[in-house]
Amino acid sequence: MGHSAAWGIDNDYGPLRDVLLGRPEYFRWVDAGPITQRTLQNQDHTGIAFNLQTAMAQHAEMVRIYEDAGVTCHYLDSDEVLHRNFFARDSSAMTPWGALICHMQLKCRRADYVTAIRFYQNNDIPIWRLVTAGHFEGGDFVILEPGCVLIGYCGERSEREGAEQVADWVRREGWEAQVAPISREFIHMDGLVVPLASKLLLACLDALEGWLVAWLRARGFEFVDVGYAEARNLGVNVVALGNDRVLSMQGSSTLNGKLRALGFEVFDPDMSMFTLGGGGVHCLCQALRRDPAG
Repeated sequence: MGHSAAWGIDNDYGPLRDVLLGRPEYFRWVDAGPITQRTLQNQDHTGIAFNLQTAMAQHAEMVRIYEDAGVTCHYLDSDEVLHRNFFARDSSAMTPWGALICHMQLKCRRADYVTAIRFYQNNDIPIWRLVTAGHFEGGDFVILEPGCVLIGYCGERSEREGAEQVADWVRREGWEAQVAPISREFIHMDGLVVPLASKLLLACLDALEGWLVAWLRARGFEFVDVGYAEARNLGVNVVALGNDRVLSMQGSSTLNGKLRALGFEVFDPDMSMFTLGGGGVHCLCQALRRDPAG
């Protein structure tokens, strides 16, 4: 099998075959932006505390769901210094042309690229590009469908310069790329828009700019709308497993009911240690190989 057949994705909703994860053995809650700030600042009232054993068990349950769904799981090396690198979405992004190595802004994650590059080199997966113009993180790289990528930036994580550099590279490959600013409270674009199936996007429409919703509608996309309350707790941050299967999370009960009513098989593990700690199931993974769309 050549590289093009073995690795890469041209969509983010076809049957998932290989996924990149990490191991959260050094996980702890730290001030890493709006989501963890909210968790830490409200702890006096919620009484919710971080528990590593709980986090490890939740992660293991997610892995079991992937494996039961026929997905091969690969792992970044864990590193006590890079204690958040298991949020595998952000240090790299898979494309049809190979891996995009990202340039992360958060100080405790700035060197996560080391474990990402090592993984791709050790597995003979081609590296397509390395971001250099400003910060850019993988959660802001959303392949809507073959030929079309939505690229976000909030400034605190991805910056406009990085987003525009990546968009330019995508356009040079003959694909369309749309760059859009987002509110810092959603961290990355995958907190606002995630593909579920062909022409179907999960989105928090209330939090998207009107021009962007119009742009998406003009391309024939339909939406499953996620309310603001669930979206700010990472409700949009699901993973399409393909064949009308979705990996969601227990906290998104309204959304999960909506997805089931639409005919999706929904897996909804309790991922509270992660959603309170800054990321959902989409943040925790990077698709390495999916069946081509079409």
